[in-house]
Amino acid sequence: MQEFAKQTDVSKNAAPAKGTFRYGQLDQRIGYKLRRAQIAVFHTFFEAVATLDIRPAQYSVLTIIEHNPGLSQTQVAQALGIKTANFVAMIKALEKRGLISRQPIEHNRRTHELFITPEGKVLIEKLHTLTNDAEERIKKHLGADVYEKLFEPLEALVSTR
Repeated sequence: MQEFAKQTDVSKNAAPAKGTFRYGQLDQRIGYKLRRAQIAVFHTFFEAVATLDIRPAQYSVLTIIEHNPGLSQTQVAQALGIKTANFVAMIKALEKRGLISRQPIEHNRRTHELFITPEGKVLIEKLHTLTNDAEERIKKHLGADVYEKLFEPLEALVSTR
């Protein structure tokens, strides 16, 4: 244990050298591994779209609206598992940037349909190109076979909710 303490030097908040830090039970926790993988994937996403000022959740919202024009805010939020309170602020920000438009439904003025604007279409096309390239880097890192096999078990986890 003393050797480990010397290696990590926790008292000075120094980052441990790779391979010297013990993760204990975390190494056997799927949630922890998924979260660390998500951080790595998001890092790749942020590098790819750095000049476009977009976050992964915003990209997801734009993509859903692009492929499902006219869905209500509630439907899009539910499709992506985003809490309504967080979603409203995101929609307002995307609308302020001119990327989407909200149109009230005739028979229910409190509900809005969402549409991509022409500016939003230009941006989403750029985003798709950049994120496709980022995804290819991830696929290359993992190997195509491993990459393809990941989708089924991840979808199985998603469907448990």
